[in-house]
Formats: sequence, structure tokens, C-alpha cells
Amino acid sequence: MATLPNPLPRLAADPSGRVLGLGLPAGRLIDATHDGPWHEPLLWHAEDRAAPGDWAALSAARTSGLLPVLLDVGGPQNGPEDWELMPEEMSYPGDHDAEEVLAEFWEEYAADEPGPDQDHSGGEEVVEVFGERPGPDEMLAPYGPLWPGLAAAGPLDADPEARAAETADSLARTGSWLKEPRLALVPARRSADIPAVIGWPGPLNHENDVARLCAVLRSWEDRFGIRVVALTFDQLVLSVAAPPTTTAEAEAIAAEHFAFCPDNITQGHHETLREYAEQEVLNGRLWSFWWD
Repeated sequence: MATLPNPLPRLAADPSGRVLGLGLPAGRLIDATHDGPWHEPLLWHAEDRAAPGDWAALSAARTSGLLPVLLDVGGPQNGPEDWELMPEEMSYPGDHDAEEVLAEFWEEYAADEPGPDQDHSGGEEVVEVFGERPGPDEMLAPYGPLWPGLAAAGPLDADPEARAAETADSLARTGSWLKEPRLALVPARRSADIPAVIGWPGPLNHENDVARLCAVLRSWEDRFGIRVVALTFDQLVLSVAAPPTTTAEAEAIAAEHFAFCPDNITQGHHETLREYAEQEVLNGRLWSFWWD
């Protein structure tokens, strides 16, 4: 994919980051991919657990072309050096149209029944854990099998960068559901591009080219002031600076969430799009997505 000049190799000779005008804590450069070492570092992350204030402390990194994100290194897949990153599989987010991507996924996953060649992964496990799920008509109401279109943009209720820092501080606190968050820096044009830049494989069973999903994230940046705040091996966490404030707005955004990550509803704790919209999207300052 098309990328900016990468300043991370300069940290190999100066781990303190002073060469970039930064004061970095002890950290490491990551170039490991599923196919061996990448030709340059994909990211830097701190050795120690992130703490509230760390995100804001590295805000100056933006002037060097480095954007922050929290990475959870405490799961069974450990840190990004063991995530089998796939940067060579990624295209460029700017080459894709967000609505076309979402419409394609909606039409695939909103079908009445999986066809003979479709296997919506994890179905048997979902029934075992959660019981039988509603049928497509009930699950996706008030929408049907036809793509309903993009949700309207919302007004900001906070500065997007301030909301991102606030969210990162909350996730960095002890007791957060992130087990071992580490502050990382990624050479990216926009926060929305971070998953594609590092070749994150989280949605692999849904979409191999994460840049297509990053095109949607770019659109959410523009319409809802989102920022990519955290990644685990298979989970994406966004801050939201323009959350929906009405049920209709939340349901329209929930439809986009379903297309973007069907598992949030088909394998989540909320059985219908309406319930998901009410509980997870309405007034929500944080959106999270998990792919089986």
C-alpha cells in the first residue's frame, strides 16, 4: 500500500526518540510478519504497561508522521510480534469506497439464509452458548436485505483527539478489559489507516484486505470523529467524538456496524440490531469490534 516515509528506522540508532523530537520510554521496534521480517519496522511499542497520560505525552509524535495506538500484549496470542502481521496483503484505503464496501458486506450477510457454499463461521458454537438466534428479518429490523445506505454525519461533542486521549486513558487504567496495554506508534497518514499499515490480521475470516475496512474507518473519521485507539489480536476499539443521540441515528450506524463486523450481532450479547443500537451505539463514546 502507499505509505508515508517511515521515521521508525531512525529509532534503531536513537531509541530515546530525541532524533524525532520525542522522549520515548524503553520500547521495541516490530518488523515480524507471518512471512518473516519486514523490510522496515512496522511499529514501535513501549516495554511497560501504558498509564493514563501516556497518550497525550506522545502527541508530538504526530509531527513526525507517527500516530498512537494501544496494543494489548496480554492475550493468548501475546504481542504484535506473534500476531502474524500481513502488510504485503494490504492495498491502500484511499483506493476503496466506504459505501461500496459496506453495501457488499450487507448484501452478503443480510441474506435470508446462508447458501450452500456459505459458512457463517462459529454458528454451532453460538447456538450452544447463546441459544437459537432470531431470524434475519427480526435480527436486522428495521432494515431488510437491501443495503439501507450510509448514516448521516453527526455533530462533534468533543475534539476527536481529546476524545481519543480520554478513551486511551480509560483503557490504560488497571482493571480495564485490556490485559496488558502498550502504547505504540505507527507511521500512518490517518488513524483510520493504522490496521492496514501494520497488516493487522484481526478480521481475517471476514476480510483479508484490511485496507477495505480502513476505508470505512476513514469515512467514520469524517462523519463521527472516530480514532483507532486500541488493537488486540482480534479486536478493534474506536473512540467516537460524534456519537448518535437518537434511536434512529443509532440504528442507522448499527446497520453499518453489522456490515463492517457481523459477529458483533450474530455472535454477540445482543440478539437484534435494534438492541445492539440501543445498548452499544446510542450515545456511545467507544465502539468495539470483534471477529471470530
